[in-house]
Amino acid sequence: MTEPSIIVVDDDQSSLRALLQVLRREKYSVAGASSAAEALEKMRQKSFDLLITDIRMERMDGMELMRAVKSEWPALPVIVMTAFASIDTAIRSIYEGAYDYLSKPYEIDDLRLTVRRAVEQSRLMRENVELRQTLLDEHDRDVEMIGMSPPMVEVYKLIARVARSATTVLIQGESGSGKELVARAIHANSERSKLPFVAVNCGAVTETLLESELFGHVRGAFTGAAYLKHGLFEMANHGTVFLDEIGETSANMQTRLLRVLEEREIQRVGSMEKVPVDIRVIAATNRPLQDLVKEGKFREDLYYRLNVVSINVPSLRDRMADLPLLFNHFLKKHSRKMAKTIAVHADVLEMLSSYRWPGNVRELENVIERAVTLNTSGMLTPSDFTDEFRRLPKSGTIFPQELFPLEEIERQYILHVLQRLNGNMSRAAEVLQIDRRTLYRMVERFSTRTGP
Repeated sequence: MTEPSIIVVDDDQSSLRALLQVLRREKYSVAGASSAAEALEKMRQKSFDLLITDIRMERMDGMELMRAVKSEWPALPVIVMTAFASIDTAIRSIYEGAYDYLSKPYEIDDLRLTVRRAVEQSRLMRENVELRQTLLDEHDRDVEMIGMSPPMVEVYKLIARVARSATTVLIQGESGSGKELVARAIHANSERSKLPFVAVNCGAVTETLLESELFGHVRGAFTGAAYLKHGLFEMANHGTVFLDEIGETSANMQTRLLRVLEEREIQRVGSMEKVPVDIRVIAATNRPLQDLVKEGKFREDLYYRLNVVSINVPSLRDRMADLPLLFNHFLKKHSRKMAKTIAVHADVLEMLSSYRWPGNVRELENVIERAVTLNTSGMLTPSDFTDEFRRLPKSGTIFPQELFPLEEIERQYILHVLQRLNGNMSRAAEVLQIDRRTLYRMVERFSTRTGP
């Protein structure tokens, strides 16, 4: 059996050489190209089992290369790689035909597994590997998901893979972590994007009111029901219903929801008539539903109906590498809203990086909005934040001795540089005089810290 052949495209020579070396050790036949044009020329001279390409390249970028490849070799799997991870690039790449999407710096084991699966797919399924080549309009992707940390890249990839199906999705994560944003991203990138997205917090209303809100009611169904009311399931017909905090529902409501998922029809309160509905259901919970099932508080059959695909949204403390990006995003958002121009003192981001963020991204936005609202000097400093933050140990004082580990000093300075440069990784790498990929690896390492 001949060795699987792989062509790798990257205009960064050091990155290209490193990847070729890894693949050769895995016994693949490999060829390298430093541009899309060179890759196409080589591919027209020899057949390959897999293409691995960087996205950001001069002249023809990785996305354009993939389009050209898909037009000539539709069964060829493509793995795209980028050091600029975002939901936009994840969705675009997978929608336009990529087999998978990896963020730089990559884990060697992840790369090996992804390549092995892609090569196997190339051999066994050449005739039907081509994925739909759909690029969404800009307004369809207007969902505020910020982050490039490895946990967020995994979320982006799951959104991209599940969005265009009709599959029911269960989103799990702590309060304030961004579960509704994930649901909206799935809807915005689905075939239902032009149709309604209806969200309801199941834990915020009483059972009686929730039943009426979801299913509607007929006139006279109960005291005060003076007219026919269409419920949210009917209003969202052909669109998406987002059921937030699904774990807070009662046993009766769980039974009714199970019937909707199984039969795709609803009954208004007080009526025997069954109304068909075509909806996609996305549910979310901040409580582990499996634990509720074991405790007898949640129907097991409903759990399995909801948990077809599960997306776990990381807490902010599990993706602290994203803090500078999130901070700058919210600062710009609320400064613009309040027509203010605000600079930021270097100590602010350092201070916020030492906090545990129990309220996650929602808490971070609230803290920044409050600080921007109350600021009158045009410069955010630690004094613009509550005592809860100002009492946090400053960098360099989190240890009781006068001597500190070099890694801690390194971490604090890198965060300081990123804050001053508004999260611009390329510019920060220049200032620090290190390779950009080295900087990404360092930020990723810092993000694994579980404490301040």
